[in-house]
Amino acid sequence: MKKKWVIIIALITLSLTIPTVWLSISFLTPKKTIKIGILHSLTGSLAASELPMVDAAMLAITEINAAGGVMGRKIEPIIADGKTDETVFATEAERLITQENVVAIFGCWTIPSRKAVRDVVEKYKNLLFYPLQFEGLEDSPNVIYTSTTPNQQAIPGTIWCIQNLGKRFFLVGSDPFTDEIIKDTLHAYGGEVVGQEYISLTDTNLDPIIKKIVTAKPDVIINNIEGNTNLKFFTALRKAGISPEKIPTMSFSISESELQLFNTNSMTGDYATWSYFQSIDRPENRLFIKKIKAHYGEKHVVDDPMEAAYYSIYFWKQAVEKAGSTNTDNVRQGLKNQAFNAPQGVIHMNGEGHYVWQCVKVGKIRSDKQFTIVWDSKKTVKTVPYPPTRSREEWEKLLAYWYEKWGKKWSDS
Repeated sequence: MKKKWVIIIALITLSLTIPTVWLSISFLTPKKTIKIGILHSLTGSLAASELPMVDAAMLAITEINAAGGVMGRKIEPIIADGKTDETVFATEAERLITQENVVAIFGCWTIPSRKAVRDVVEKYKNLLFYPLQFEGLEDSPNVIYTSTTPNQQAIPGTIWCIQNLGKRFFLVGSDPFTDEIIKDTLHAYGGEVVGQEYISLTDTNLDPIIKKIVTAKPDVIINNIEGNTNLKFFTALRKAGISPEKIPTMSFSISESELQLFNTNSMTGDYATWSYFQSIDRPENRLFIKKIKAHYGEKHVVDDPMEAAYYSIYFWKQAVEKAGSTNTDNVRQGLKNQAFNAPQGVIHMNGEGHYVWQCVKVGKIRSDKQFTIVWDSKKTVKTVPYPPTRSREEWEKLLAYWYEKWGKKWSDS
């Protein structure tokens, strides 16, 4: 009988001990990290533009991890190089999802790179956070467009030019879709297109285009060129005697980062339209700049794509915590109606959680390679991915036309 009680007591003790042991082990065992992909061009002609975006994303990740992570788990960024090549972007996106097991990808710059990665995240039911202004005309459920659509950049920037700089326009760009949107805007507001040229990322001889600009004598040049080709274009403009005082240029893809490539005074007096400029006078922006410089050096400038890369990480964090999950469908639901006090001001996601409402600003380039803000929408602008100047069907026909013209690709390179 005594032996029986000894066994019973031993069993009771063991039953009480096992949960304590497992509880101790659970505290000692570190929680798994949450992997996300950072996919940008670290090399190639777009590296100068995209590398700062990696810096900004990494700053956000560092801050979030220091504050305890996401749902108590640290973020583990897996950085990949798209090499300014849409094929590489697609390959790396697939690797990040299937081999690295990332729950979301943050990155891309060009139309071809975004569309290549879009196809991959749609295939694997993953997410791409795209932190760059773009041409619109797309609304994938697997892409979160955290920067501006044309009605938040190209359209108001063009209208400002008509109202302040002149009526005759020459269009140059690497994106024929935005150029069509600009042409519609000029037509609606009494502007005139006196010339239009498409420039790819690989074009080197720009002299014929410069000659056409000189002959056309526009009041304003609208520039939508991407990457290092901008340096070649503006060098050729200045060589031909075209200065901002004679023919100002409004750019939609030149920010503080790109300006560092130019001679000190060669761009002074030209314009750009963005939602964010480093010169914004807000405590939140001053703190943002201070943190960037503390992490990456006093000479590091800050620009609109960097800000978007930074707050994209925070929008994802907030959505994950709201949903209590990193599952794609749950995060998509968690993104709806999110708000964030960004360096530029308070911005917010729309009801579908795919686009961001934000302000629009026009900046004039200064000799210190910063911008003086000459116009500000003051209020956030609702996103309109398909401009109402044409039907959605007409815009999709335009997309199909260029896709076929480029040999079933999204660029002619």
